Amino acid sequence: MKKIITICAAILITASVFAQAPNKMSYQAVIRNTSNALVTSSAVGMQISILQGSSTGTPVYVETQTPTTNANGLASIEIGGGTVVSGNFATIDWANGPYFVKTETDPTGGTSYSITSTSQLLSVPYALYAANAGNASGSGNFTHYIGEAFGGGVIFHLWKDAQGVEHGLIVDKTDLSTSQIWSNVSTLIGVSAQSSWDGLGNSNAIISQVGHTNSAAGLCINSTNNGQTDWYLPSQNELSILWNNLLTVNRSLIINSGSEVGNFGYWSSTEDLSNMVGRTYFGAGSTYGNNKNDLFRVRAIRAF
Repeated sequence: MKKIITICAAILITASVFAQAPNKMSYQAVIRNTSNALVTSSAVGMQISILQGSSTGTPVYVETQTPTTNANGLASIEIGGGTVVSGNFATIDWANGPYFVKTETDPTGGTSYSITSTSQLLSVPYALYAANAGNASGSGNFTHYIGEAFGGGVIFHLWKDAQGVEHGLIVDKTDLSTSQIWSNVSTLIGVSAQSSWDGLGNSNAIISQVGHTNSAAGLCINSTNNGQTDWYLPSQNELSILWNNLLTVNRSLIINSGSEVGNFGYWSSTEDLSNMVGRTYFGAGSTYGNNKNDLFRVRAIRAF
């Protein structure tokens, strides 16, 4: 029987929309074997499936790839650029979700997949959907645009829900801390703090943990910067979207009396199964697992 375990690292997913098909999504994950040891500088076999409807839903697209991990066990691929098994990535109707990405990995580089991970996609597919429905630059069907000073910060992501209502993510103008632990409580929280896309849910789970007194999430939840009271610590996917739009966002932050998101490590709110936490290095957009008492920067976001 195939043993199923979750990849023991935060997942980084970003969307890159090209002028011509096929569209692609960047995907990064730290690969550990069944003994929880990093698989470093090795070719690994991966099968990637986009599932529709649920985490056990119908695969609308399947491909295989054989990336090589780096010295930190990080595998980087572009979904949509592998060997197609079934479906067409460029024709996925992202508005007809929800969608989930399922990865099956063989640490030895073959097709005997022993590591399985499934995560829900939310914001990233809608970024791709927006590229088909009209660009999010203030023209067409959108009233806001990426880089707009709005709602106490700068907009870094826009999408529309199934009812056509416009939503967005806003990054604070300044860091809340340049040296902050993730949490004073080091024990595992569990699934309520392990979403790759729901930063608000993660943040609430962190501050609700028994014994909590100090955390990166707490700084965000308690912030009243720029007259707003609904800030939270971004999830790993939300940080990756921010990094993907960093040039536009940083330019707007400077123009609007803010401070740019620098080439530093920023905490996410996403805990993983090994009790590590995702941290994004904004110099390269890479994701790393860190201990909860490590010190990194904190930048809050909010949604509308």
